[in-house]
Amino acid sequence: MPTPRIVIVGAGAGGLALATRLGRTLGKRKRAEIVLLDRNTTHVWKPLLHELATGVLNSSMDEVDLRGHSSAHFYRFQRGSLTGINREQKMLQLSPIHDEDGYEVLPARELAYDYLVMAIGSVSNDFGTPGVAEYCHFIDSPEQAKAFQRDMINTFLRYTDPNLRQHTQLTIGIVGGGATGVELAAELFDASRMLNAYGVTALDNQQISVHLLEAAPRLLPGLSERVSQTVKTELEEMGVTVHTDTAVKEAQEYQLVTGDDEVIKTDINVWAAGIKAPPFLAELGLTTNKKNQIEVNRTLQSVDDEKIFALGDCASCPMGEDSTVPPRAQAAHQQAKLLAKNLAKQLEGKPLADFRYRDHGSLVSLARYDAVGNLMRSSASKGLFLEGWLARQAYASLYRMHQLSIHGAPKTGLAWLVDKLNRYLKPRMKLH
Repeated sequence: MPTPRIVIVGAGAGGLALATRLGRTLGKRKRAEIVLLDRNTTHVWKPLLHELATGVLNSSMDEVDLRGHSSAHFYRFQRGSLTGINREQKMLQLSPIHDEDGYEVLPARELAYDYLVMAIGSVSNDFGTPGVAEYCHFIDSPEQAKAFQRDMINTFLRYTDPNLRQHTQLTIGIVGGGATGVELAAELFDASRMLNAYGVTALDNQQISVHLLEAAPRLLPGLSERVSQTVKTELEEMGVTVHTDTAVKEAQEYQLVTGDDEVIKTDINVWAAGIKAPPFLAELGLTTNKKNQIEVNRTLQSVDDEKIFALGDCASCPMGEDSTVPPRAQAAHQQAKLLAKNLAKQLEGKPLADFRYRDHGSLVSLARYDAVGNLMRSSASKGLFLEGWLARQAYASLYRMHQLSIHGAPKTGLAWLVDKLNRYLKPRMKLH
């Protein structure tokens, strides 16, 4: 009997964790062939993209090479972009891959599967707002984060010459008061301080302006009001201008226009308001919701096909009455853990377990200045409120937990040691 093939599409937090678990359990014992498909050859943990965008994170140190990782963890990595699914023949259609100069590296091809897991993640939702695609940066991928960093450094350099300044004060507009927008706003002031210290620019934190716009009545609407208010106070003390109850109706070159027709002059715009699954998921013949998320049942199987699973931000998984699992990294990790067990049960013909989301709380980083959040949340409790040094340590531990899931304890310990050494050996900010 041929070895069943499990194909995982997407090497984000959930997809890579799942491939690693399945490789160690099924792949190593030749019980199944595990294939991880992604258009990129490296992985960066998505909650760190705001640090990559400001240069605080050195991607060459923190990214995971998927080809090397696959050989060490008993799965096979294949580079490619999914364009279609033939469910009758259990075949994936992959688009051709081109290099930086536009030359074809790999032709269009097909990939057979016995079981398919969609773990593609999410992208920012611009809600059809005019001008956003043309005049705003997105921070959904390492490539987008690096593009923002190049624009940011060039803008700071331009402002060293008064004749090249677009406005009297260098201004960055961030649309979206969720975790990404809040963390990026705080990180920008740290980046400004370091750019000044490294002599890249003469501007200091008093000479830059950051506007954070949120359509809801408060920042971080998914978290407790105490966390929201604490974060708002901290940001305003740094110098961030916070606009709540403020929707953006149009993005224009060098400015944002709000629903009240207020015009905010900017040099750089970032859109971080809301998320949706990539639009092409709605074209695969699977049932999806308005956010392009694949509808799954509690076993994480597609409602259309028991051989197709979905996890993370691209899945709409029921949770109680009239609610679904929130799009958070912890949810993707929990789903990857359950799905590794369910796929093993599927191969053995055993009944599958239902997914039950456990909210362990949320933490928000405010660069080197602070961190705020709640831990051990439940339906009956808002959890333990944390801020300051303890919250920063808890926030750092989230990344270590992700590293543990994909590397194991020995390598994670070495990575922690290397990070400590690099604090003394290398500049904190990457400038190229």
